[in-house]
Amino acid sequence: MSNKIPTYIMLLFIVIGYGQELEREVVGSAGETLSNSTIILDFTVGETVVGTVSNGSISLSQGFHNTFVTLGIVINPVVFLQGAAIRRNTAPGEENLMRDDLRLLYLPTISPYNDALMCDLSVFDTGGTSGVGLLQDDVVDWVWVEIRDENDNELVIGARSALLQRDGDVVDVDGVSCVQIDAPSGNYYVAVKHRNHLGVMTANTVALSPNSSIVDFTDANNQITWGNNAQSTFGMPTGITAMWGGNVNGDSNVIFLGSGNDSNGIKDSVLAHSGNTSNSNLYTFNDYNNADVNLNGSIIFQGSGNDTNVIKDIVLSHPLNTGATPNLYRVEEQLPENN
Repeated sequence: MSNKIPTYIMLLFIVIGYGQELEREVVGSAGETLSNSTIILDFTVGETVVGTVSNGSISLSQGFHNTFVTLGIVINPVVFLQGAAIRRNTAPGEENLMRDDLRLLYLPTISPYNDALMCDLSVFDTGGTSGVGLLQDDVVDWVWVEIRDENDNELVIGARSALLQRDGDVVDVDGVSCVQIDAPSGNYYVAVKHRNHLGVMTANTVALSPNSSIVDFTDANNQITWGNNAQSTFGMPTGITAMWGGNVNGDSNVIFLGSGNDSNGIKDSVLAHSGNTSNSNLYTFNDYNNADVNLNGSIIFQGSGNDTNVIKDIVLSHPLNTGATPNLYRVEEQLPENN
């Protein structure tokens, strides 16, 4: 038997003997060369961050980043939906809260807007995910949040779905966090839209950054909206202004009677429903539907508690509706792209 030790075993001993003397180093995206004067190791590592990322305030260099860092602006819009507050039967302590009738039975966990964001069903529990059962944290509906360029208020820089709570807070899909949009810190116009209400936008730009900024559209005594009569105090709690309701057709107007009216949108939904086998205008159905003007889950064209009369009341309440044919008045959405 030979007394020579195989070469590959000796090499193994050398590597083991010196392996612990190599110091740890951060490996860049281009790889790394480590040496202890005896052994040289050349290697590369695939990484999630392979270039410098910056939002104007925070910069991340190449490498692994295990700590959570917000690369975007954080915003806390506050809005009221007229439909969710008008004609509501308020319980003591809920006078300044919107109704949340959709939450338990009809509200989808997938956003109705283009990004189709999803939330967990538990977010619709009483009090959301706050764990303390606060009524004001109950979810009313989905909304769409936009930030727009400071030099061109029709240019949308970023947008996403979010959830509206009963007290007007707009939160992320977890039901707790403020809304985050991927964009660098800067000055932006902020807009909020809803599937059957007229959208609103700030009259001036707002400084936004990774530090949360409150943008309150609801203060009737300090209205911040772009345009004229962009919101309504009709049917609202004292001191609160809300997005105009009744936009069943999802366009830029609320119309009770006349060309393109929203009342016919309710009628069409009722007559087209699969359960309305008698083709009756008095048929009622429950669903998540744009024809549900007051967001109570019931769609009614004619009869007691119908949605059509809610549109009529909203149109007649407009401060500029003083002409000879008030039922034909058009409430126009106050966004720059409509003017």
